[in-house]
Amino acid sequence: MKIKLSSVYVNDQDKALKFYTETLGFTKKTEIAFGNAKWLTVVSPDAPDEIELVLEPNSNPAVSTFQKALFEQGIPLTAFAVDNIETEFERLKSLGVVFTMEPAKMGEVTVAVFDDTCGNLIQIYETHKV
Repeated sequence: MKIKLSSVYVNDQDKALKFYTETLGFTKKTEIAFGNAKWLTVVSPDAPDEIELVLEPNSNPAVSTFQKALFEQGIPLTAFAVDNIETEFERLKSLGVVFTMEPAKMGEVTVAVFDDTCGNLIQIYETHKV
């Protein structure tokens, strides 16, 4: 058994695709229309055959309630690893990404949190080699 898909619920799939590809730098892998929604995935350009991130609509009331509660409490929905958090933080800030937490060292990792513009807070982190 292995992890192949992980979902991020979004309030607008087209807006999310633009943000996750043009701003974050992921690559669109799959886009299949299903009525008013799509099966829409992105991947890391460094690992296109590894884990796919599903940009899933938050149309289910349970999902939208959960998403809103996490956001209001400042809790990131998921986290992405980066090689150099300071460089990535500066790159994303220069693209207009709004951070709710600037890079902060927490033990063996440094983390930062940003708004993905689609209803989620996302954490980025760098692990320090010991």
